[in-house]
Amino acid sequence: MELQTAAPAMMVFGIFIIVMIIVGIWAYWETDSFPEFALGGRRLNALVTALSAEASDMSGWLFIGLPGAVYAEGIGATWIAVGLIIGTYLNWRFVAPRLRTYTERANDSVTLSAYLEERFEDRSGILRMLSATVIVVFFTLYVASGFVAGGVLFHQVFGVGFAFGLTVIAVVMVIYSVLGGFRAVSTTHVVQGALMLFVACVLPVVIIGHLDGLCALHHAIADKSPALLDLGAKPGFADGRWSAGEPLGFVAVTSLLAWGLGYFGQPHILARFMAIRSTHDIPLARRIAMGWVVLSLTGASLVGLLGIAALRPSVGDQEMVFIELVKQSVNPWFAGVLYVGVLSAIKSTADSQLLVTATSITEDFFRALRKGRASDATLVTVTHTALVGVALVAYTIALSGGSVLDIVAHAWAGFGAAFGPVFLLSLYWPRMTKAGATAGIVTGALTVILWKHIDSLLGPLRTGIYEMVPGVLAATAAALLFGTFAGRPPRRDWKSAAPDRATAARKHTTEPLRRG
Repeated sequence: MELQTAAPAMMVFGIFIIVMIIVGIWAYWETDSFPEFALGGRRLNALVTALSAEASDMSGWLFIGLPGAVYAEGIGATWIAVGLIIGTYLNWRFVAPRLRTYTERANDSVTLSAYLEERFEDRSGILRMLSATVIVVFFTLYVASGFVAGGVLFHQVFGVGFAFGLTVIAVVMVIYSVLGGFRAVSTTHVVQGALMLFVACVLPVVIIGHLDGLCALHHAIADKSPALLDLGAKPGFADGRWSAGEPLGFVAVTSLLAWGLGYFGQPHILARFMAIRSTHDIPLARRIAMGWVVLSLTGASLVGLLGIAALRPSVGDQEMVFIELVKQSVNPWFAGVLYVGVLSAIKSTADSQLLVTATSITEDFFRALRKGRASDATLVTVTHTALVGVALVAYTIALSGGSVLDIVAHAWAGFGAAFGPVFLLSLYWPRMTKAGATAGIVTGALTVILWKHIDSLLGPLRTGIYEMVPGVLAATAAALLFGTFAGRPPRRDWKSAAPDRATAARKHTTEPLRRG
């Protein structure tokens, strides 16, 4: 991009980054305990919870991976969006209320690993360590995908090196996450979620105007490749890219819809359910979240279709469709705002994952091994150190590059299969045992990691199905089998869980942090 066109975008980026750091500084002075740093003191209102949950959900794939898939494959790739919309609703409807209540009753757990330990009365620490290990491994990979997306964005918009852009993204996220913790991350998500929604709605309108309406869009795509308007275009991965071509079959539809199954096991989304101030706020939060998700996914899918009409065959890298459309369609100042929307999508997920991972390391390894003997100030310091360490590992992984959608797909499946069945059973099956939870987590994680190798051994019977599907099925079967025949159910009556208490009345004391 030439200097005269890149300068406005640089200025908009600079203002946005400065605002994010200021929010981190503000939250630093508002955070006075480890529970505040890790979970915001369970005081998020419905609006903040909804926007934070959905902004942390979508990541850079919303404007990079999804439009690229639709651009390469056509309307058939939008089955992903359908699966995500269904999964979002079911997660808010069936998981959010009980998880908010159960985690507070589970000794006011601030991590999902701590909740599982309390829920299944595991005094050995094995279940907690196991679940925390899965979180750290898959989230480090997930954070790396966000760094990759940030490096690609800076490289394409400003012409700087991929490594330089990646470094800028990583440093900014670490600064405001370390300063303000959960409160800073969630507060910035309100702004970032609003920006993401604005971008998803506005860019398609602008491009459709250039094409003289939806009818012109239909004709333009039909003239180039009628198959791209057919829900029967079969998606598939090849070296991290989507391949176009064949009639849509059962396996293809199942693979795309299966993305929705992942919601029940995503720690960065479930943490928002744990942090909302009351279960009474959840219905309103659910309505806000559903409106945001439907509009954002529809807009991002339209961007991919518009790219087919306006750009083909000029885009070499399918994941650059959004950026190319912006470059060709709007003035540099407005382009800067739209690019910040993409940056918001990248940051809002990666910072959530960084914080959840660092909190898990502190709560589930450091604090658990010390049997809880640590001050709040010490715990926050350890979390800061862990956050920086995880960011460095993710940064190293990200330097090797890779497809954003491919990396996200694998990490999303890992969490969905390892945790989804276990969390659902923990909330709805009172007789679920520790053995069932352990078997479900191990089986789900290993199935996702090994599935492509297992599937390739089938030769001509190879399914090509998304690893989420066999992972969830295997984890559910293992959890039910071991939960029925191994171990004893918890003695505590979790089925009659009382409503959550008001924050001010919670029986929780903390040591105020000392400001230096």
